[in-house]
Amino acid sequence: MGIDYGQRRIGIAVSDPLGILATGLPTIVYQTLPDALDQIGKTISDYQVREVVVGLPLNLKGEESGAAQQTRRFIEELRKRFALTISVWDERFTSVLAQRALITIGKSPSRNREKIDQLSAMLLLQNYLDKLNRETRTIS
Repeated sequence: MGIDYGQRRIGIAVSDPLGILATGLPTIVYQTLPDALDQIGKTISDYQVREVVVGLPLNLKGEESGAAQQTRRFIEELRKRFALTISVWDERFTSVLAQRALITIGKSPSRNREKIDQLSAMLLLQNYLDKLNRETRTIS
């Protein structure tokens, strides 16, 4: 499962059972972190998730900003609540790519923020899956 964490919305994506293709799920809009974690828990259960990859928003120099520190606190809460492998993935350009994708199909990014979060989660999960699949082919 891929997670694009935000303070108001969380983009979610899951992969197929073979770990080849990422698919976006509805964005979680929440008021409190416990509420968000409950919704994430339901997704984990519904899709039998074994691993979670969370996007870490780094700046262009690859350094952590305030948003990255908030994301790390969110990751710690995930680790406390769920007994899963949780990985961190550099998500620097996923939101930009998601916005460009919306513009390409004639949609306004400012009016489709939930879709941007969903696409960002899909992109970060797909990049992560592609990396894992490349490593597996190299080892085999």
